[in-house]
This record gives sequence, C-alpha cells and structure tokens, in this order.
Amino acid sequence: MKRTGPTNVYLRRLMRLLRKAYRQHGAKIWLAVSEKLDRPRRKRIVVNVGKIASLTKENDVVVVPGKVLGDGSINHPVTVAAIGFSKSAIEKIKRAGGKCISILELIEMNPKGTNVKIIGG
Repeated sequence: MKRTGPTNVYLRRLMRLLRKAYRQHGAKIWLAVSEKLDRPRRKRIVVNVGKIASLTKENDVVVVPGKVLGDGSINHPVTVAAIGFSKSAIEKIKRAGGKCISILELIEMNPKGTNVKIIGG
C-alpha cells in the first residue's frame, strides 16, 4: 500500500518531535497535535483570526495544527503557534499585541504543554 499523510519533510520531522515530547514529558497535547497533523492536506485544519479571538482570553497560548488565515479581527494579545500563517493573520495578531510562532518554538518554550489550547477540529 502507498503511504498516505504528509510528504513534507518539515512536517514529518515536526510530528516526530511532537511524539518525542509526548513520550519524554507525558504531555498528551503533543500527541493530539501530532495526530491532527498526520492527515491529508485537504483535511488539514484552517482557522481564521476571528475564531481565535472568540475562543481565547487575553494572554492565552493556542496551537493550531494547520494554517491561520486573516478573516475577522482580534483585539487582545494571544500567542498563536501554527504550521503557517497568512500575511494578514500575522499583521492582525501582532497589531493586537500577540505573537505568531511555530509549533516547534512552542514545544521548546513549554515542553509540558501546560495552559495551551488546541484550536481547530
């Protein structure tokens, strides 16, 4: 059988590191993010800034196992980790005082995954 799932080398490396962080620290959040990333591209999660704004409070840390798009508005600072961001999403998050980081950076900052929310189905 042909292998399904991501063929992107960066994404496969990230999934390996997420599973490693889960085993080392016992943080089930990293296993859940890894499983959500191990999908075909057409089924991967896409979240708009407006949805992030409605589901978070000030200074929350969220991870999106997919891409963040710029539809909607946000008016409080949040730290968002994702695979990718559109230019308008980056502008809106930074204008609100938040940060856009990669999932790898979030694992390094918070290896246990405490107080991190997963956004997206």
